[in-house]
Amino acid sequence: MPRKAQIASLAEERAAPGGTAAVDRALSLLGAFQPGDQSLGLQDLAERTRQHKSTVLRMLASLQFAQWVLRTADGRYRLGPAVARLHAVYAQSFSMEELVMPLLRDLVRATGESAAFHVRQGDARLCLYRVNSPNPVRDHIQAGEVLPLELGAGGRVLMAFSGARGALYDRVRKDRIAVLKGDRVPQLAGISAPCFDARDQLVGAITLTMPVERLKPEQEQEVARTARAVSTGLGAAPAG
Repeated sequence: MPRKAQIASLAEERAAPGGTAAVDRALSLLGAFQPGDQSLGLQDLAERTRQHKSTVLRMLASLQFAQWVLRTADGRYRLGPAVARLHAVYAQSFSMEELVMPLLRDLVRATGESAAFHVRQGDARLCLYRVNSPNPVRDHIQAGEVLPLELGAGGRVLMAFSGARGALYDRVRKDRIAVLKGDRVPQLAGISAPCFDARDQLVGAITLTMPVERLKPEQEQEVARTARAVSTGLGAAPAG
């Protein structure tokens, strides 16, 4: 009788190169908790991590001992105070600039174009961080400048994920990216993608700008990758 094919656990699929399997399995249990989860049962955790219940129970015993999880009166599990303590340390030491600026530099190196991180400021948008293209012909916006919210790829993304209505914004929400030519300045094109935090709240937009003639399809993938990296750094769940 042929053996039943085994399905790899989530920890095996996402194993750290050179890491320890037991640690990968324990971390996958913590990662199984998603926004809105008050508690999870053993079956939930086993299904979400694709691990056997016996393995999950052993991992939970260690996590419970260190207060990473707590067992509730009804036998379910919720995140414990150790998570809150670590979050407090992280929040105290976190710097948005230290997260975003290296990623913008990487984006500029990959594309040769100017990259920025925009945030909404009332009815306008603020260019919070910026790395200029090495090309002499470029968009010359600088960090600290305030731009229209309703013009440009970055502004359109901020509006789309703030609930703006219309076919353009519906498309941006569906594709999770905006690619526009001449929307703010006739000679310029822009590509922008949204960034989210651990609560899936919009925090800003990564935007790449260039002269219209230098707009290339492969730049979209680089912008989307950078936006995902910012979101992951802010605690958002990895895409896919």
